[in-house]
Amino acid sequence: MKERGIHVDHSTLNRWVLEFSPLLEKEFHKRKRRSGGRIRLDETYLLVKGQWKCLYRAVDKEGNTIDFLLTSKRDKKAAKRLLKKMINRNGKPGLINIDKSGANHAAINDYNQENNTRITIRQSKYLNNVIEQDHRFIKRKMKQAMGFERFSSAARTVA
Repeated sequence: MKERGIHVDHSTLNRWVLEFSPLLEKEFHKRKRRSGGRIRLDETYLLVKGQWKCLYRAVDKEGNTIDFLLTSKRDKKAAKRLLKKMINRNGKPGLINIDKSGANHAAINDYNQENNTRITIRQSKYLNNVIEQDHRFIKRKMKQAMGFERFSSAARTVA
């Protein structure tokens, strides 16, 4: 905007993000190509109103975000919620790479038993380097914003 001679305050940009990110996310999921049979699943933490919240993310092997979920707890229930949301939107993957997280492992096993599927789990911290490096960009943006004030605004901004 500055290149075109228009001055826009940072709070205006923030309001635009909060207003239009749900619409953009909805259109994005309509037009998005399906990911391959292999995905990578990991979690990181974001500061929301002075408390650390868990951000679960699923990416393909190129590092493109497939889906995400911001939750207040890091547990099997939250990991399973992300898994269901991701599969409903993108189809069932053949293989999921995770690190040594017990919650993710338990959620995938639980999903396999409930739905009689065979999603293979591969636990390797080195294969998740793509998603671990991508967390740096999210953390950098969060640091500039000094955390988020509301849970809903954090979820919309991450979207």
